[in-house]
Amino acid sequence: MKSVAIIVQTFFFFSLSLSQNLMTPEILWELGRVSPLGITQEGNSVLIKVTFPNIKENNFSSKYFLIDIVSGKTTETNEYKKFITNNRISPDGSLEIYHKHTAIDKVLSSERHDDLPKSDAYVYDGLNYRHWDSWRNGYYKHVFLRKAGTDEEGVDLLLGEPFDCPQSPFGGSEDYLWSPGGTSVVYVSKKKWGKEAATSTNSDIYEFDLATKKTINLTAQNKGYDTSPQFNERGDLAYLQMARDGFEADKQDLVVRFGSRTENLTAGWDGTVKSFMWSQDNNNLFFLAPVDGTVQLFIVNLPKGGQSVPSVKQLTSGIFDVTSIIGFKGDLILLGRSSMNEANEIYSYHLVKRQWKKLSRINEPIYKKINFSKIEKQYLETSDGKKMLTWVVYPPNFDPNKKYPTLLYCQGGPQSALTQYYSFRWNFQLMAAQGYIVIAPNRRGMPGHGVAWNEEISKDWGGQVMRDYLTAVDEMVKKPFVDKKRLGAVGASFGGYSVFWLAGNHENRFKTFISHCGVFNLESMYGTTEEIFFTDWDLGGAPWEINENTNKAYTSFNPVAHVKNWNTPILVIQGGKDYRVPIGQGQEAFQAAQLLGIKSRFLYFPEENHWVLQPQNGLIWQREFFKWLEETL
Repeated sequence: MKSVAIIVQTFFFFSLSLSQNLMTPEILWELGRVSPLGITQEGNSVLIKVTFPNIKENNFSSKYFLIDIVSGKTTETNEYKKFITNNRISPDGSLEIYHKHTAIDKVLSSERHDDLPKSDAYVYDGLNYRHWDSWRNGYYKHVFLRKAGTDEEGVDLLLGEPFDCPQSPFGGSEDYLWSPGGTSVVYVSKKKWGKEAATSTNSDIYEFDLATKKTINLTAQNKGYDTSPQFNERGDLAYLQMARDGFEADKQDLVVRFGSRTENLTAGWDGTVKSFMWSQDNNNLFFLAPVDGTVQLFIVNLPKGGQSVPSVKQLTSGIFDVTSIIGFKGDLILLGRSSMNEANEIYSYHLVKRQWKKLSRINEPIYKKINFSKIEKQYLETSDGKKMLTWVVYPPNFDPNKKYPTLLYCQGGPQSALTQYYSFRWNFQLMAAQGYIVIAPNRRGMPGHGVAWNEEISKDWGGQVMRDYLTAVDEMVKKPFVDKKRLGAVGASFGGYSVFWLAGNHENRFKTFISHCGVFNLESMYGTTEEIFFTDWDLGGAPWEINENTNKAYTSFNPVAHVKNWNTPILVIQGGKDYRVPIGQGQEAFQAAQLLGIKSRFLYFPEENHWVLQPQNGLIWQREFFKWLEETL
């Protein structure tokens, strides 16, 4: 394997004074987390919500700010609700749509057996009995319709069906909306139950007609995900669509429905759409998509006249992520933006002049005291002769004449983009500030490098993707400043799987490992995870289904099959309420390491899910993470 090692662009973020602080877990947990809520009704300001962690109280508090679009002046407000249009109210102001939990099934034993009110059993007749971090208790999220301004019980648009809208676990009020004329309500739901719900991704977009009280499925012809409906003022309906049932990381296209006719605007474009917004003139759609290790702003037009193919155009570029589209003011588009050195803030971007202006500066007082990292973008040649983008993050005040311990970061997903996002847990700025070089390869399976690259990981978990990781490591250790005797591998979810697999196949490259909520035993994972469509697609089927894919998945690609080769210290982290990668995965890995006599530690968070959400637990996670590295690297 040879490295082309072409450094296409390097950004240096050195401090003005060497007396500035390094990023620490405690400083990281002081940062405000900026969420844009939209442009105010008069069109002059952006309303944002800033969430602040409270370590002492172990919770979060929020403040709301108005940011003037022209001057950037920021003003705190306590009357934020009056500045944003309530799109839950019908266009004529007479009706309101809202959602709430409603009882559908009798799952709890105390409900099934009235004479045993203190019993606490759950009774299930089908799969999908738990999801993400919650067990099904017989309640579902449903959309209701009622007179505006009242508290009366509304009409259930899902008609008592055992399906969710908003979708669980991450859907919100964006999953349902009024048609422009107010004659119907459009909503998203996966109307499947039991085994079908657990093995399918087929969500659809439905329309409830207020006059007829009938519901029709607008996307019945598509068998994959249909989500994120948005109308323009003419009544054209845009939404996101994945074509294949069971593939949660399929190419996501932007589709528009003109009456009864639909057109896929991005079918011929080699990328995947994250989110979108209609243009002010209703003739174009702006969207965000991963590209070359970042997330950027694109535009696609609605076909006109004899033009048969929509035109996709990238509008922004740089070493940053565009995190959200907020709205417009004239030639300005308001956007969220982040990088590995800066948490999300609000910017304006001039669509004609192509100029950026930073509007919010929520964390600037803290950043002024922080010595930033150096971020470098490299391209490496993989073992099969392809080009792989790799992010390299260096410690502040990096000295190329010194040698540094180095971490290989393994991304989760497995089809998640590794871009310029700012994580409050897997924070590269924080890792580099502790004196580590971080290598973050855009290995096989990541969107932003073409659809084929994204799909090459499915059914090949222990194949080329692992060679991609080792390529990155082997090329970087050729650098004189990388201490090849002090290499570590860290990651979560599929990244945690990667760590477990590498632990049995690394040929003594690494000195330490950290795996968070990683898949260790693919057979027991299949039997306990909740979204079975994921394992069916990515592994090729169940352990008892004998085919070429399952033979590899449950043997050579299964970390448990390589435990006999383990010889390196490992920290295993696990959430007790993680039902995507259930607790047994971490337990099995830790138990194996202990029985083999390998230095190992088990960090268990009983009340956390696939993530670590509580402030004090977040600090514990980072303190134990770096404590382990200090001990073993």
